Parts: sequence; C-alpha cells; structure tokens
Amino acid sequence: MWRVSDALNRRGFLGLAGASALAGLTGCGADGEAAAQPKNGGRLRAVYAGGGAKEVLDPHVQSLFVDIARHKATYEKLVELGPDLKPVGRLAEKWEHDGQATTWRFSLRDATFHDGGKLTSEDVLYSLARIADPAVPERVAQSSLATLDLRRSRSVDARTVELTLTAPNAEFPALLAGIGTQIVRDGFKDPAKPVGTGPFRFVSFEAGRSMIANRYDDYWDEPARIEELHILSADTEARANAVQGGQAEYANDMTATFARTASAGRTVRIVAAKASTMQAFVMKVDQPPFDNPDVRMAFKLLADRQRLVDVVLAGRGEVGNDLFGKGYQYYPADLARRERNVSEAKNLLRKAGLVNKEIEFLTADASAGSVESATLFAEQVAEAGVKLKVVPGSAQTYAKDLLTKGVIGNHRSGAMPIPQYVTDRLLSKSPFNVTHWRRPAFDVGFAAAQRLTDEGARSAKYGELQGTLRDEGGILAWGLPDYLVAVSATVQGVQAVPPNTLDSGRFDKVWLA
Repeated sequence: MWRVSDALNRRGFLGLAGASALAGLTGCGADGEAAAQPKNGGRLRAVYAGGGAKEVLDPHVQSLFVDIARHKATYEKLVELGPDLKPVGRLAEKWEHDGQATTWRFSLRDATFHDGGKLTSEDVLYSLARIADPAVPERVAQSSLATLDLRRSRSVDARTVELTLTAPNAEFPALLAGIGTQIVRDGFKDPAKPVGTGPFRFVSFEAGRSMIANRYDDYWDEPARIEELHILSADTEARANAVQGGQAEYANDMTATFARTASAGRTVRIVAAKASTMQAFVMKVDQPPFDNPDVRMAFKLLADRQRLVDVVLAGRGEVGNDLFGKGYQYYPADLARRERNVSEAKNLLRKAGLVNKEIEFLTADASAGSVESATLFAEQVAEAGVKLKVVPGSAQTYAKDLLTKGVIGNHRSGAMPIPQYVTDRLLSKSPFNVTHWRRPAFDVGFAAAQRLTDEGARSAKYGELQGTLRDEGGILAWGLPDYLVAVSATVQGVQAVPPNTLDSGRFDKVWLA
C-alpha cells in the first residue's frame, strides 16, 4: 500500500513555501526599507570563496560553496530543503512510499533541459547510477545514497520513477536534497559542457576565476529576472573589497567584522541567517589523549562558549551545546546547556595525567574565525594547566587533512538535515568522520531510527542517540554563527535563509533595483 509521506509532501506545506519566497521578494529589505518592485534585466556578479584549480563543473563532484552555487544555477535536484531543513519538491512534484519506506515513487515535473530535451525518469536513473559509480569515489553523495538499489529501481513511465532501497529509510527524500545529487541528462559524459534544467544556461568557466551563465527563458519555475549571472572566486578580503567597490553585487560568507563595518555605510546591506551554521572543535576519539572520555569531557567543560561567540563571531551567533543542528528537525531541544566548570575539568585532566602536557591543535585559515577560535581556546585550556600548541596547516587542503592528521582541530558545517549530518560524519563508515567516532551500537540504533515511519517515534530515537553523542563524542560545538551575505544596495530579493537550502543563492529570484 502506497502512502504519501507526511510533512514531506503536503500541498499546504509546499504552498506556504512558495508564499514565503514571494514575500521575501516583495517585502522589506534587510535594512527594513521597503523593497522596490521586481524588474527584469541586468548582470549580477556573485563572489564566493575560491578553490583555485580544485573548482569543478561536475555537479556530482563538489564540496566548495562556489561549486555548489554554480551547479545550483545550471542544474536541479529532485528535492531541496526548506528553511526548516525539511524536504520540498523541485524536479519531483510529489512522492510516496510503500508503507515501509523501502520503495519510493516520485512523480516528475514537466521540465526541459537546456538542449530542449524533456526531463524523464531515465534521466533520473542515469544520474543516480552516475553518482553511485564506484569507479569515481569523488562523487560526494555516494555514502548518503549507499542504500539505493538501482538494480531494483525502475522507470514506471516517462514522468514516474520508482526507487528501491536495500533497507527502509524514512529520510530518503531528504537525502536526495544533499550535496551532489543534481539530475543530468541521460548519457551525460562531459562536465565541461553543462546541460541541466536550472534557471541559467552555461556560457563559460575558468577554474579559480569565474563562471558565466545566461537566463534560461524556458525554465519551468519562471525565468530569472537578471539576464546574466557571473559567479566569481575570491578570498575573504577580496570579496569584501569587491562588494564595497562595486565590482560585485553579492558576496557570500562574510565575516562578522566586515558586517559590522559594512552596516555603518549605505552602499552594502548585510543579510543574516541567524544561528544557521556550526563552529566546533573536533577531537579524534580513537587517538591519545582524546581516546580517554574524561579528557574529551574536560575540554568541553573548559570551553568558554560565550566568550568565543563574543570575540570570534563578534556576537553574531549563539552558544552551541556540542551538537549539530539546533533549531532543525529532530534536534533534542530539552538537553540542558553545558556550563563551563574549570575546577571539574582540572580534576579530570589530573586523573588523566595531562596537567603540564602539550597537545597540538591543527588549524588553518580555511574559514572565517578558525585560527582565532583555536588561539582563544588555547588560552582557556591553559587555565587547567594544559598547553594547546596552535599549528597552522594548508587552507586549501585542511578539510581533507584533518581526517587523518592531528588529534584536535576546527570543524565548520553549513545547514543540512541532522540525519544527513550523522550519515556523512558519525557512522563507522562515514567518509567525513573527522572525530573517528565508530560505535557499532550507535550505527545500529541510527539504522533502526531511520526505519521508523512514525515521525514522533523516529524523533525520540534520534534524540536518544544525540544525547549519547553529546556526552561521549568528540564534537565540541561552541558556537552557532549567523550566516552572513553582503549585497549591493541595488540588489533585491536575497533571503535570510540557511545555506544549502532552496532559497539560499537563488539568483533566479533576485533583481537589480
């Protein structure tokens, strides 16, 4: 018996999401002034943190914000995430499951690729097979979609696709909204020639510099208002200079220091998605000294979280509680806030024999505030008689290096559903398991939770698992920064939503006043 998935596919929910988007376009700007009426035309230049030669056009091989922005402009997914991190339909108009969450049926939208071909179920099956290809492990969605059984999945008709899993998973639609799940044409071979269904048609690309795209007039969700889109790469300082100097109209992921400076002027507005990302210190739980749970707890008790938020984030954020996803679906909001306790931390460290010992902290200027937070935390840890030696690494390779190097370092995460975060980072075989948290009982419990089709029961089980993770795991989530975007005063329609969600970087919905 097929059952429409509750909360994922209610017509009322999707309608509210659309109404919210419209309100964001025609209501007030970030500075509180009434926005101008939408108009068409013009060029928008959006600048993101660059990755040099590591930038890619392949939509299934991506991790940088600049790559994600380029792919979002030209391709689309079956499902995206709303502002509350629940899935909403895009190329999939609706979906239902077999009552066990093992087989899912998706009805496709009437959409057209840039080459004129209609979207079909065969395009979906080809895209998922391409993502799953074990010969290309760089395709980032392989782990999150690992339970997809393509041999038993099928095309029901041109606009209906049936996807079968090897194990029940009530979160499957949300996994299709993850990074690197874009739908490409059946037979797509050359990433250098992007052909998607997105609002912009590819023109040119130069890694480390720019992508240029033009408005796609046959886009199913209304053509973009701007005529030409440039997505550019630059470091933090260059992004600030570009948006202030008029060389760009949109600058992504800005620092709190810049936001404070820009707010004093009239040429740049700051659009802030409140407490929508996470800053953390991560400890490898299988390596000394953090293989000792007393040491992990001592470090969590030593963190002066409010001080870190006030100094590193300039107050633009909230205190974290050693868990990812505050405010998102399934977050156990009833957990008490962890308070600083230096005396208890000293006792734990003395018992572990760490007093007067030195530990290296691997950091890098890979994201705003990383080095500063490591330095400040070293001062806080020193109060308990332990020296943290801050060791800088390569900003370009830091995320990959931290998987295998060092015993403690920085971690930052954008918005994603909590089950996806667990899948990618906290299971024994997760590809981005930076804390090396490998607990078979945790894996089994998480799999059992995903099989529960009742949302209340599933949420309770997730809450239990997160309680264990908070107390025993290697994540010291000290802060929840605001996600800051800077826009020229001429830009309208940019919404204050978490990154990685549907209306983040929606350049088809912005216009130039």
